[in-house]
Amino acid sequence: MTLRQLEILRATIRCQTTMAAARALGMSQPAVSSAIRHMEGQLGFPLFERVNNRLFPTEAARVLHEDAEPLFAIHAALELKLQDLREDKISRLRILSTPPLGHSAIPAALESFLRRHPRLRIFFDVRNLSEVVRSVEAGTTDLGFGLSLGHHESLQVQPLFTGRMVCVARRDHPLARLPSVTPRDLVAHPFIALEAGTRMGIAVRDAFLAERQPFGFRAEVRYCDTACVLAAAGLGAAVVDPFSPTRDHSLAARPFEPAIPSVAYAFWSARKPISQTARRFLAEVMEALDGLVGNLPAQAPL
Repeated sequence: MTLRQLEILRATIRCQTTMAAARALGMSQPAVSSAIRHMEGQLGFPLFERVNNRLFPTEAARVLHEDAEPLFAIHAALELKLQDLREDKISRLRILSTPPLGHSAIPAALESFLRRHPRLRIFFDVRNLSEVVRSVEAGTTDLGFGLSLGHHESLQVQPLFTGRMVCVARRDHPLARLPSVTPRDLVAHPFIALEAGTRMGIAVRDAFLAERQPFGFRAEVRYCDTACVLAAAGLGAAVVDPFSPTRDHSLAARPFEPAIPSVAYAFWSARKPISQTARRFLAEVMEALDGLVGNLPAQAPL
């Protein structure tokens, strides 16, 4: 028997007349009667007893009806899921970010977004910029977020925020008393450097070179988050993005001169259109950033 035949059987049992079943199914009454006769002929036994213009299911029909109910439940769930997929109400979203946004704006955006879209399933991880870019280019990640992104023809890129790098040190550090910090100020104190070869690490070294100051360091780290942890532990001062110091209130942040722009980007593959879900989440991130920007430290005009 087909699912449509089972639907007709089910409607007729529930409605008790072919006329009412026809209305429920959007069919004509002769079509329902013909379908019942066809099923009975196909099965080789009667499905209904006719009493006073009403149809009462035989024992065989009741068994068929009961056994078919799980099929209708599965079918109804499938129809609902298909409708949700058409309206982009249910999907999976894969997001990767570098630490500055991944430990600040993205979690705040995820909390509010998932509260409004509880059926959405996400994968989220924090990785270095090259890994995020590779995953987005390969199409295995829907949205990437990072700072200091170079040119990539395979990516669609949207700037989200432009700020400046800051100098961070413990609040009792001598540099915390200055209105701004320069390379000349830093050479007199232990320095925590960002890794050579990274975009931000290169930018800080270039600032020292431009000011004709020697570049030395006590420790070298890959991530600005790590530099903040070491600075909070008293190992020295560091120059980092403006997002990384926001979680540690033991740190003082001062504008770094000469100013080094720190630009936050969202990006996705240029080989396929961004999904409605990803676009809506991107709007959520921008809203979270709007709420965060006012609390970013030492953001004097560039």
